[in-house]
Amino acid sequence: MNILVVGSGGREHALVWRLLACDSTTQVYAVPGNPGIAMEASCIPGAMGSPAEIVSLAETLAVDLTVVGPEAPLVEGLADAFDARKLPIVGPSKFDAQLEGSKVFAKQFMRENGIPTAAFAVVETMADLEQHIDAFGFPVALKADGLAAGKGVVLVKDKKEGLEIGRTMLAGKLVGEAGRRLVIEEFLRGEEVSFIVLSDGKSFFSFAPTQDHKAAFDNDEGPNTGGMGAYCVDSILDDQARATILDRIVEPTLSALRKQGHPYRGFLYFGLMMTAEGPKLLEYNVRLGDPETQPLMYRMTGDFARLLASAAKGALDTSLVGWAPGATACVVLASGGYPGAYPTGMPITGIPAADSATSKVFHAGTLLQEGKLVTSGGRVLGVTASGATLQQAIGRAYEAAARIYFEGMHFRRDIGQKGLRRQL
Repeated sequence: MNILVVGSGGREHALVWRLLACDSTTQVYAVPGNPGIAMEASCIPGAMGSPAEIVSLAETLAVDLTVVGPEAPLVEGLADAFDARKLPIVGPSKFDAQLEGSKVFAKQFMRENGIPTAAFAVVETMADLEQHIDAFGFPVALKADGLAAGKGVVLVKDKKEGLEIGRTMLAGKLVGEAGRRLVIEEFLRGEEVSFIVLSDGKSFFSFAPTQDHKAAFDNDEGPNTGGMGAYCVDSILDDQARATILDRIVEPTLSALRKQGHPYRGFLYFGLMMTAEGPKLLEYNVRLGDPETQPLMYRMTGDFARLLASAAKGALDTSLVGWAPGATACVVLASGGYPGAYPTGMPITGIPAADSATSKVFHAGTLLQEGKLVTSGGRVLGVTASGATLQQAIGRAYEAAARIYFEGMHFRRDIGQKGLRRQL
């Protein structure tokens, strides 16, 4: 198969790397890709393009399958444009993509279909904000309705802070137009878990569980980011918790969409909080997570390309892939200042020394400038490693990360520690 991957981040690099390891893959293209992807596949330079432009590219390249990494093209209707041309694609319809494109849509969908989630209120004006800001006690989460690149959630500690930040968001000054409508959400206590499935509209395949680290600094301190690292090991969920997630959250979601005439096809990410009352759904993402994809792809075995092709055809074959024993972990190396303002153009060294038989560096925010690799984003690299145990995987990831340098580089030093404590 010839495959087109849409996107330019660490998630897309991991996808390309995994697809190239499949016997059924002939060639992989990426639009626009990044320097790391370009060392392994054919990148189409320039902007990602509109849905119509990506359809045209897929037809020109005569690809057998298109896999979408980021959410924005799906929210814009990319999968619908492919369906109209009868082109195979892994990604949900524009209607279904509202599960991520609108926090209000998602929360109302959860409530209407009895899916356990935090109590919430929708806010469109300062009057709404003043009415509901203290309805659920403090701390409380303020969530931008629209897409905000993982930065649309702010945890506020009291009424004063809530009114100040809420006013800024509603005015479009924090995350732009995405914040002009908000969800105020009850704060849930527990551990977060990322649970991802691949659906063909009728049945689904469950990925191994992962845990992301969203806060910028150790011990879950600092502002939210797009994700500072993740790990993948089966012990994140026991059999009972997994069964509850499938029975009360995953299956009701997919069943409700089918009943509404919008069967879900593609990756669906369930961001969960494991509370004392059981798992509750924080959010949907309509694509694979980043950085969860990196440890997932590094641990997966089998022919992932054929799995995706079977999903795109509506005939999902879950026997095509499996999971290596042990664990994998990913440590994100970020630019100084991220998730706030950060410099770019910092020279990067040490990546060849960091790659090994048990570790792989996935590019996220990099650029080739006059033949030299430099930083171009907030999250720059995802250093990913495997091990027979979670402790070994984490150790190898940090050993590899220690070989890399760019000015201002920072990273969390506690990736996977919750998983290690869980095993005690």
